[in-house]
Parts: sequence; structure tokens; C-alpha cells
Amino acid sequence: MDFVMVRSTTNYFSITEALLKERDKQAKWNGIPLLLQKLYEHSHPNSDFSQCQSILKEISPLLSMEAMAFVTEDRKAAQESTFPNTYTFDLFGGVDVSVFFEPYQIFLVGSDFGSVFTRRLAERNDFVLFLFTLMTNKKTFLQTATLIEDILGVKKEMIQLDDIPNLASLVSSFDQQQLANFCRILAVTISELDTGSDDKHTLLAKNAQQKKNLGPSRAEINQATLLNIPGFIERLCKLATRKVSETTGTSSFLQELEEWYTWLDNALVLDALMRVANEEAEQSSTADAYLDFLHGLANTSTRTQLPQSMKIMHEIMYKLEVLYVLCVLLMGRQRNQVHKMIAEFKLIPGLNNLFDKLIWRKHSASALVLHGHNQNCDCSPDITLKIQFLRLLQSFSDHHENKYLLLNSQELNELSAISHKANIPEVDAVVNTDRSLVCDGKRGLLTRLLQVMKKEPAESSFRFWQARAVESFLRGTTSYADQMFLLKRGLLEHILYCIVDSECKSRDVLQSYFDLLGELMKFNIDAFKRFNKYINTDEKFQIFLNQINSSLVDSNMLVRCITLSLDRFENQSDAKVAEVLSECRLLSYMSQMSMRMSFLFRLINIIHVQTLTQENVSCLNTSLVILMLARRKEKLPFYLRTLQQMEYTEKYPGFILNNFHSLLRFWQQHYLNKDKDSTCLENSSCISFTYWKETVSILLSPDRTSPCAIVSYIDEAYMDIDRDFSEE
Repeated sequence: MDFVMVRSTTNYFSITEALLKERDKQAKWNGIPLLLQKLYEHSHPNSDFSQCQSILKEISPLLSMEAMAFVTEDRKAAQESTFPNTYTFDLFGGVDVSVFFEPYQIFLVGSDFGSVFTRRLAERNDFVLFLFTLMTNKKTFLQTATLIEDILGVKKEMIQLDDIPNLASLVSSFDQQQLANFCRILAVTISELDTGSDDKHTLLAKNAQQKKNLGPSRAEINQATLLNIPGFIERLCKLATRKVSETTGTSSFLQELEEWYTWLDNALVLDALMRVANEEAEQSSTADAYLDFLHGLANTSTRTQLPQSMKIMHEIMYKLEVLYVLCVLLMGRQRNQVHKMIAEFKLIPGLNNLFDKLIWRKHSASALVLHGHNQNCDCSPDITLKIQFLRLLQSFSDHHENKYLLLNSQELNELSAISHKANIPEVDAVVNTDRSLVCDGKRGLLTRLLQVMKKEPAESSFRFWQARAVESFLRGTTSYADQMFLLKRGLLEHILYCIVDSECKSRDVLQSYFDLLGELMKFNIDAFKRFNKYINTDEKFQIFLNQINSSLVDSNMLVRCITLSLDRFENQSDAKVAEVLSECRLLSYMSQMSMRMSFLFRLINIIHVQTLTQENVSCLNTSLVILMLARRKEKLPFYLRTLQQMEYTEKYPGFILNNFHSLLRFWQQHYLNKDKDSTCLENSSCISFTYWKETVSILLSPDRTSPCAIVSYIDEAYMDIDRDFSEE
């Protein structure tokens, strides 16, 4: 026996054996209380542990068969009458006497009862940490990993990876399959705990929480711990990029089967599979029978295709967890360190080589899917892998010079040629990109993504993630060459088709398209010319405007792009720019003062300090951009006076300007925080952060004689600017 955990169970076992036997017959307890009593008696140091093994052999099947019934009956509601053995086990303290052996375990999973047991086990931190030591044994690895995952899922406080005994040695002892399984556990330990309430996701709440938590969170500490494990990131990159043909073929068919089903459903009872696996002489026939039981296979030809299908699906499930861990690490405090390592270990070219055959592979008729699901379900492994892959690309490209690793050498040369033709300097990051680390083959990963993006059906759930991934490539300091690279591949026309011709209704997808369109067109006169060529009728233009106006929260980044671009074009004397300015419907529309004021009024009106989130705070910054550009032209007083007039027209004087005053006070608290990175605001607008700060200070001036102060335009009777909006 490896470990014994005994809690106070004397109350359960002070009942006499005779009384237990008598009551057992009446209640039909199947002898479980007596077995637990014997187990308790033998679960002390110096006891005969072989007796414990014998008792466990008797208890385990009684519980396993009920868990199996829970799985095979589509997870029907758990009731005492349905699972009497499990209830009896719990009633007589079975959870409190948790004895772990090799190769036998009490292993409760699946039903509501399992969650009760799991919560109790989660209370014992020493026990949770001990479980990790059991992962060194291959025979108990899967069961232990699944139990740890279940426990961490209900544990109120995140464990600290540093507390796990010999963590680095443990991880180094794992083979690749075990490491992939271990990533499921790591995913829980490196992700910030969800607060569970939308109110807690407001910026007010987040800022208040940050003030309370001065140091790094446990998730951040755990991320740093992983990065300090020698060879960890390299092994993850190898797992993420290995081909199905490279997976080790040493395991038997039944071992693969056991692992595969564990991936699909933690509630599967592995005892049954272990018993089957031990019957080597009957391996073939028993395996077929077991598959027939689980899948209802009808013919031999289908059955012979299962192993390869399962192998592919197995690899997909592995990659899911690995990509998730890499994605979280890419968004953490050690982002630059992670970037350097995954570039060095060629994650991106490796994923590029897997793109067609695994990541975006065509579905085959024999492909296996989760029980109760189909191949097009958002929960299917194939679809989940695609989404996780797109999230990784988004995290990888976002505001980082390594984004050019998504291209191949020929495509990098194309970027250089675009810059030379336009007579502008090459981007330093393009020049400095290590060509030995970029994608190989005819197309880089970004180009492959564009190809599948343009073929995606209108109702596809991938549209949002594809647009986000491509947009992240454009984020940061605007690059004309990057924009032209994508424009030449028809991206603008594809986006406009989706917005206008297919009249997309999904808000999430629309927002991602508007954000992408904004980054693609910003300051790029060629993009506005292409826009006007595609939106070539008043009817099309009106549909486009309707989509923008349907939700300014979703489209405000595009409004910001048009406003900034118009301001720059109006200050240029180039004949080509002048021609596009005079012809482009979109620029002509935004050049009207009434339209800019309408956008400004609505942008301020749809947000309030108490409801600001990471999603809608951009509306505040877009309204500030409009006013900063007005300040440059010495028109700030005119804009403020017009807002005041619009308030009176709405018969609610002060309601916009009071709200805007509060929003700007919050802006100062939020963006002037020493830990806040202001470069995103600078890069997205090409306006120095100093000018942002100055403009806000001028607007918030308490001097009622200042023509640029908000308070000058609020009548004293309607003044409400001192409201306390701090989060309690």
C-alpha cells in the first residue's frame, strides 16, 4: 500500500458486527458496511495490508458497476434508488477511509455522489499533494490524474505547484502521453479563477481586486514555476507539433483504448477495462465485445477502422490540452520568455505542417465523435481543437514582433517588396526575423488561415476566432506593408461580403469583423479605395451603415479608424488621397460634423462607470479620440457646446456631460495606474499618451471659465460630477 488516509470514523464503526449483519439483510447493503469496518480495522500502520487489498477487491466492483450505469444511461439524474451501493458507501464513511494501492484503487467518478466525495477529498491539501506522487506509477497514472483533475475542479483554493514534492523530477519522468494528460491538471492551476459573476468582470471590480492583491496571483506563480522546469516548454512544443505517425506504437490496443476513453469521459469506470486488459488470452474477442457494448458497432469493416480513427482523435485531444497551456503562458507575465522559447522550438512551423492533415482536416465518415454529439457540434474534439488553435495564434501575434514567424521566407520577401515599392522603410521586426524559424512550404500559417477563412460557411462558429486571429497580426503600430499583404489576398472584400451581402446577424462575429476591418483600413488610402469599389451603390452603403449603427459597442473601433484616417488624409496634399477623399462614401459620410457629433453623443451615452468592462471601455477611448482631434483643430469648445445643445434637445440637460465627466475621472484612475501599459492606446491612435493625459486633464478642469472644461457646459442646477463610483 502506498498511502493511508484515515479520518475520524469511529462513530461509523462502533456498531457491532452482529447488528450490522442483521440490518444489512433488511436494507440490502450488499455487505458494504461490514467491508468498510474491516477496511478501517486494517488501515493502520503495522496492519496486514494484504487484507486491505482483498477487501478493496470486493468493494470496487460494487461501485464500479453503478458508475458504469451512470455513463451508459446518458447521465440520468442521480438518485439513491438508482445507486444504492454508492449511497451506502458514503453513509458509512467510505470516503473518510480512503486507501490507495497499486494496482487496486477505490475510484469514485461520474455521478453527483462522486462530486460529494471529491469535495471532501479536496479539503485535505496534504492528500491532494500526495496524489501527485502516485503519478510516477504508470499503472495508476490515468486514474490518479483524473481524480486530481476532479478534485482541483471543486477545490476552493488553487494549489501551489511549488508545494508538489519533486515536481521537476516528476514531470521529467512522464512520457509524452502522460505529459499531455498532465496538461489537463496544469490548465486548472495556471488559469485565473473565474469569479462567477458578470458584475465582478467590470473594470471597477478588477481595479479594486488588483489593489487588494498587490503581489502575483497563485496562477501567475504557478506559471513561473512551470517555466523553470528544464525542457518543459520544449516538450510541449514537440507534443503540439508531432504528427500522428510519430506517436509511439509500443502500447497495446487495449492500453490505447483505456487512455482514449478516459479522455472522452472521466466518468468511465476503468476497473472494467483493467480487468479486460489483464485477460491477455482473450484479448481480441473481449475487446471487440466491449467496443460493441459502448458503440453498438454493427459490422466488421467499421470495427477494423476504429484503431486509426481513435489514434487520430487521441492525438487531437492531447494537442487540445497542450495548446491551451501554451496559450495561457503566452498571455502571462512571462510572455516574452515564452515567446522566445516557442520560437526557438519551432512551434509555429510545426503547426503549419499539421494544418491541412490534422488541424483543419476534412472529416471522414468513420471519424469518431463524443457520445451524444456529432461532427459539427461545438463540443466535438475537432472543432474544439480548431478554436484552441486560433486562440493560440491570436495570443502569439498580439502586439509582438514574433508574429512574422507566421509567414514563410517568400512571404517575408513580399513584405519587403511592398515597403520598397511604397518608398517607406521596412519594419524592423521583418528585417530582424530569424529566417530559420519561420514557416516552410509554399504557404505560411497566416496565408493558410486566410484561405480557410474565405471558405467558411456563413453560420460557422469559426468566423469569430478566425477574424480575431488575423486582427491580432495587424494590432500594434500600423504597418502599411502588413495591410497590403492581406489586401492583396482579398481580405477586405471577404469582410465586406460577410457584413453587407450576407448581412451577418451574430454580434460577436460582427464585432470581430469590424475590429479587423478597422485595423486593415487604418491610414491606408488604398484600402479606402478598395472599400469604395466594393460598396459601389447607395443601397450597399446603407446596409453597411445599418450594421455599424446596430451596435456601437461592436463597431466603435471601426468608427475610431475612420475618424483617425480622415484626419490624416485631410492633412495630406497627395493627389491620390484627394481623389479618394472626394469619391469615398465612407470618408464623405464621416467628414460631416453632424455625423461625428452623433457618434460622439451615442458613444458617451451607452457606457457608464459602473458598467465599464474590457469589452466596452473602447467606446470611451473612441470618444476621446474624436475630442483629441477636435482639440488639435482648436474646436474642442464647439464640440462641448454642441453636446450641451443635444442634451437640451433630448430634454435632459446635463445627463451626457455629467456621465462623461465621471467616465474621464475613471479613465484617469484606470490608465494612470503605474502598472498600466499605455502603449496600446498610443499604437492604435498614433497619438502620444502625453496628449491623451493632457486632453483628459483639460476636460476635467474645475475652472468654469475654461472653454475646454466640461463643467463650463453644465448648468449648476444639473451639476452632478462629484459622485463616488469607487468599488466597495
